[in-house]
Amino acid sequence: MNSSLRARVRPAAGVLACLAALGLPLWSAAETPPVVHAPAGTLQGQSDGRLHVFKGIPFAMPPTGARRWKPPLPLPKWQGTRAATKFGDVCVQPASRADSIYTWQLPAMSEDCLSLNIWAPANARKAPVFVWIHGGSLTTGAGSDKLYDGSRLAERGLIVVTINYRLGVLGYLAHPQLSAESRRNVSGNYGLLDQIEALRWVKRNIAAFGGDASNVTIAGESAGGLSVMYLMAAPDARGLFAKAIAESAYMISTPELRGAPYGDAVGEAAGVWLAGKLGVKDLAGLRSMDALAITNQTAASGWLPFGVIDGRVLPRQLVDVFDRGEQAKVPILAGFNSGEIRSLRFLLPQAPSDAAAYEKEIRARYGDLSGAFLDHYPASNVPESMLETTRDAMYGWTAERLVAKQTAVGAPSFLYYFDHGYPAADEPGLHGFHASELPYVFGTADKTPPRWPKVPSTQVDMQLSEAMLGYWASFARDGKPSAAGEPDWQPYGTQRAYMAFEDAPKPKTHLLPGRYELTEQVVCRRRAAGHIPWNWNVGIASPPLPPEAPQCR
Repeated sequence: MNSSLRARVRPAAGVLACLAALGLPLWSAAETPPVVHAPAGTLQGQSDGRLHVFKGIPFAMPPTGARRWKPPLPLPKWQGTRAATKFGDVCVQPASRADSIYTWQLPAMSEDCLSLNIWAPANARKAPVFVWIHGGSLTTGAGSDKLYDGSRLAERGLIVVTINYRLGVLGYLAHPQLSAESRRNVSGNYGLLDQIEALRWVKRNIAAFGGDASNVTIAGESAGGLSVMYLMAAPDARGLFAKAIAESAYMISTPELRGAPYGDAVGEAAGVWLAGKLGVKDLAGLRSMDALAITNQTAASGWLPFGVIDGRVLPRQLVDVFDRGEQAKVPILAGFNSGEIRSLRFLLPQAPSDAAAYEKEIRARYGDLSGAFLDHYPASNVPESMLETTRDAMYGWTAERLVAKQTAVGAPSFLYYFDHGYPAADEPGLHGFHASELPYVFGTADKTPPRWPKVPSTQVDMQLSEAMLGYWASFARDGKPSAAGEPDWQPYGTQRAYMAFEDAPKPKTHLLPGRYELTEQVVCRRRAAGHIPWNWNVGIASPPLPPEAPQCR
């Protein structure tokens, strides 16, 4: 079809608006590859006949130059047709260790990285939307990682969106000069604000792809799971999603902008310290630095990116938000893996010389709770006890706390425990390692990074992936995880139900009895004392436990 005829047969603007209002996709039927007329502008993607894929769609103005360390601005509607056939640049990040199982080949990298990618069924009509937030310690990663390919979930009727957001110092720096130039008098949280802007873009545009803007599920793993909790706590994100999935999230204490409760660094003061380490005197100097240079130098300095409690974007500590019932009251699916720390051993303290030294340290640090602690994490197997201590304190406690708190506000809540192993992971001691559920959730066993323990193509592994794809897709569709031919997944509820993913899904109750309560008591006492953080400073790395406080009884 020639261009003049094609122009005449395209729907008029008023018709396009009506179709969008009805939630119908605005494909130009006569065109292959597919073309979408979205409010953001016209996009041309790729199609295999079943799925339409659009890559590298910008959702905000480039945060470069004077826009570095500013909240994202919506991108003006572009003119003409934008090709959406290549992933956008990944956000600036340091190179991963070459021997890491998580390392993948980074494509082009720049500050102009605020883009998203969409996988949509060709016949999508009011389809549920699944927005994936990648992990990577808020330091590395990208929505274009092959592990997050959305094809298999889209085949189950979802529209899958993966996003980029600013990372490291470029995404999370707080500094008094940045606060002074902000109309809210705050700084930091730029990566989180990018995520919120991406969700706003989805709300405005996803109907054009056949999606239902009122049925958006946010989902993420590790730092992506942390981001999901930030979004649940952030007033600016309210109404932008209807459900949440948090895989291996960690509800640790968070720095505050201008205070230092719980012993964490003061956000603005840490920014001033970092500028000094970089040899820069002011904000202009920071903005003049090369993006990769400042990223690498910051990573080497020991400065760590986290959200910052500023009273605006993040109003208070996550534990307080969920205790007060101020979070988004949406259905949640949350869980963790049995071997989280097996691939994250840098989170462990140095092991004691022997079992007697281990027990002595625990009794000195945990006082009246040391008996309960040693029952759960005995001296008879110190290496395993240390792995499980850090796992339970960070990931296990967080997952169960999320489903317990959402249950308390009346939101359907589902807990899981991923305890599946296979030879390539089990032989090097990586059974159930951190993120090992992802190839099963996305159906991307053939797209893992080069050093990732290769997932076998056995019937057991393929069927487990089919089950997890089904559970995750159905939760995104209607808030209740189910899978054809698989057991019913009961809400957490009063029976403390959960789904164990072993060689197959197995419904169970009371996950690791007593461990959630122990960590809850430890965290409560630290919060009551007011000067001790809660993160990976547990077990033999724990400061002396404060005495029981009235609010912890």
